Amino acid sequence: MTEIGVGIIGGGYMGKAHSVAMSAAAAVFDLPLRPRLEMICASSEASAERYRASFGFRRATADWRVLVNDPEVEAVVIATPQAYHREIAEAAFAKGKPVFCEKPMGASLEDAQAMVQAACGHINMVGYNYIRTPATQYARKLLAEGAIGDVTWFRGENAEDFLADPTLPVNWRTDGIANGCIGDLAPHLFNMALALMGPIERVMAEVETVHRDRPGGTVTNDDQVQMMCRFKNGVMGHLFSSRVATGRKMGYAYEIFGTKGSIKFDQEDQNALWLYRAEGPEAARGYTKILTGPAHPDYEPFCLGPGHGTGYQDQITIEAKDFLTAIHRGENLWPTFEDGLAVIEVTDAALRSAESGRWQDVISD
Repeated sequence: MTEIGVGIIGGGYMGKAHSVAMSAAAAVFDLPLRPRLEMICASSEASAERYRASFGFRRATADWRVLVNDPEVEAVVIATPQAYHREIAEAAFAKGKPVFCEKPMGASLEDAQAMVQAACGHINMVGYNYIRTPATQYARKLLAEGAIGDVTWFRGENAEDFLADPTLPVNWRTDGIANGCIGDLAPHLFNMALALMGPIERVMAEVETVHRDRPGGTVTNDDQVQMMCRFKNGVMGHLFSSRVATGRKMGYAYEIFGTKGSIKFDQEDQNALWLYRAEGPEAARGYTKILTGPAHPDYEPFCLGPGHGTGYQDQITIEAKDFLTAIHRGENLWPTFEDGLAVIEVTDAALRSAESGRWQDVISD
């Protein structure tokens, strides 16, 4: 059994999630490559040491360059704000180290393109955890098998309400395009659409700031985005993302219509997938609620009981398993930095469309 030293840059919400996932992944999935929590990096020596003690790392630092250059750190997880992603990733790849980078991959299209170039020849993965639920993995399998026939329409959303209250003051999320809805929540939505339906050809988008004035200042980014899209396979779709959707807590949802049935899912009930098959007597037709269980992808390692369910942290653990498996095999697994770039390309097209008021092509090489 082989061991690999892991360094995580960022000790906050996602840094903790990845630290816990790395601790759990090898045991949950009985992996041949087991991570060793070697070093964690935070913005100050005090916070880095606090995270080290809490999460079980051997060492801590306040300088990400120290972590990247340390020979005992053999794989790097980037869990910082996206403004730092490119520089850290390029430095890690220059040292020949595998890199897992949280979404969105870069702060701009230029950053994402440069990161893909730097990743060439190295193990790389971008963090889109919601798409890894057993239910959605099963939905992808059903679509690949043609279970609902030829797809005719797709609707996707990622809606939450953490800024729905207009009396909430301005904060880091209300400043800068990268922290707006289109840079924060919408990438999960775009990744979902790409994973389920394939490449997007063109988009027509509107971007809106609902609560421009908040206590303490002015909001400088968007609250929500809606867009029509046309996939390269010819299917039309509609995508919506919002951080001001009152009442929605984890509204990561999709609905897919086909010639022989349909699929729908809502992550507020993440352990259930709804499947309709257009077969049998009309009077007996209806959606079937499928509760996830050991027969579905990546479920059994967590629990042997059907319907008992997996949760948010389990999604991150599945990501860690995939990253470690890619390193062990020496072969990249989905989603790679190229898949992360595809999300940024959709974001770029949406912003161009919102500015021009016209349909815009999603440019991809």
